[in-house]
Amino acid sequence: MSSTMSPAFTTCVFDMGDHDTRLLTVAVEPPKPLLIASPCETGEYPVLLFLHGYLLYNRFYSQLIRHVASHGFVVVAPQLYTIACLDCTLEINSAAELTIWLMEGLPPLLPPNVRPNLSKLVISGHSRGGKAAFALALGKCSSKSLPFSALIGIDPVDGMDKGCRTSPAILTYVPGSFDIGMPTMVVGSGLGEVRMNLLFPPCAPRGVNHEDFFRECRAPACYLVAKGYGHMDMLDDETDGMRGKATYCFCKNGDRREPMRRFVGGAVVAFLRAYLGGDDRDMAAIREGCAEVPLEIQKAEFLP
Repeated sequence: MSSTMSPAFTTCVFDMGDHDTRLLTVAVEPPKPLLIASPCETGEYPVLLFLHGYLLYNRFYSQLIRHVASHGFVVVAPQLYTIACLDCTLEINSAAELTIWLMEGLPPLLPPNVRPNLSKLVISGHSRGGKAAFALALGKCSSKSLPFSALIGIDPVDGMDKGCRTSPAILTYVPGSFDIGMPTMVVGSGLGEVRMNLLFPPCAPRGVNHEDFFRECRAPACYLVAKGYGHMDMLDDETDGMRGKATYCFCKNGDRREPMRRFVGGAVVAFLRAYLGGDDRDMAAIREGCAEVPLEIQKAEFLP
């Protein structure tokens, strides 16, 4: 990715895009229940497969996936499970099965004038879903060859600590060990490794969090960490039910969710524009510190 912009450039990827969007819930037909956000305007759009975090509902990400969709992407968010153990194998294989299903199953679910470009299919995920996304990109699933063009880990987590990780093993603790072969972005939360209180461990502990995942990435890759925001701050403002309330109780959070959600959504859009669309102006603005970012970036690293 080469820079093609002046330092005066500012970016609007952190705001909602120009596309009107449609949010569709599909509960029965696919291999897993789906939440799909897509533009309404006629066109062909890249597809982002987004995997939810540990014990969370896909609907908790509705504002985030609509943000991304409003910039010209189709976002598919499956509900992989409602109860989980320390072994991620089933959800990883379910996501692989869904990836294959998308080729035939996704187009009929979209507006008739919207065409998914599955030659530009991105795998992404938050928290445990971020670990699952890395697992799929590394081929640790029942389907060894999947058609992904890019990988995004949003505050990925591989267990409680180095001695209590979820299966299958992903982190090797060897720098540059991930042989992924595609552009990769890791977005981290500055407060993820901080305890909410003495009763609960950090939601994204050191040794198994975003820093460790990025350390094992190879170029091209980028790494952005949001200062002052927590592991759940990219969720919707209102998350219902007991699990929704728990997202405010178990993790150290920022003052409000909107800035982190806009930051994550904008970073995803900038990354995809750069590596799928060949337009690196927004990513270069972030890299050069001249983007209108909704929060303070604690760390930014880029592997060319």
